[in-house]
Amino acid sequence: MTPSTTTAADRSEFRHVLLSGTIVGVVTAAAVILYLIVSRLLSPGMVVSLLQTVIVLAGGVAAAFLPGFYASSRTTQGIASAAAIGLWGTIVFMAIDIILLRPFRAYPWTWDAVGGGSTWWYLPVWWMLGTFLAWMGAIVTAGRAARGGDVAIAALALPVVVGAAVIALLVTLARLHVYLPVAAGAGFALVLTILAVVVIARKG
Repeated sequence: MTPSTTTAADRSEFRHVLLSGTIVGVVTAAAVILYLIVSRLLSPGMVVSLLQTVIVLAGGVAAAFLPGFYASSRTTQGIASAAAIGLWGTIVFMAIDIILLRPFRAYPWTWDAVGGGSTWWYLPVWWMLGTFLAWMGAIVTAGRAARGGDVAIAALALPVVVGAAVIALLVTLARLHVYLPVAAGAGFALVLTILAVVVIARKG
């Protein structure tokens, strides 16, 4: 993924992966809690939808690019390490969810209804999604580093966030009746995946 002239060293030590994944999981939990607070305390409307969208995008940035940052993803090994960090982050979030969020009935009944009355449905989905986002983010990070570009999280995230915002806006203007934060989150994952595929195609 990276020319041999690179001076960056991928971080794949087991302890580092666990520590970094724990940080990612805590950040994810903080974003979820903030989203729930906004949803519970503020009246529904465009302002709330925009706040929720910002939180979703911020959480997406953390889940996608923090693992690659901690793993210093430059080669295949670093990309794999970032995916492992992302996976461990989802497990840490699961623990926080079970210990703190579920006992306080943090989620609305509609959330349970999606899974037929159970809140357990989304945990396997999040394990896969969190690992996928970290994997794609690490590929984008390694690709940017290979071209000698800026690998700061803000620089990496900017095109993805802008693309997600454009998609969310188009969905809203088309009156597709998709909740704005959902459209932005889906747009984030789509744009990130496209950018990762472009990186892979360039190396092919």
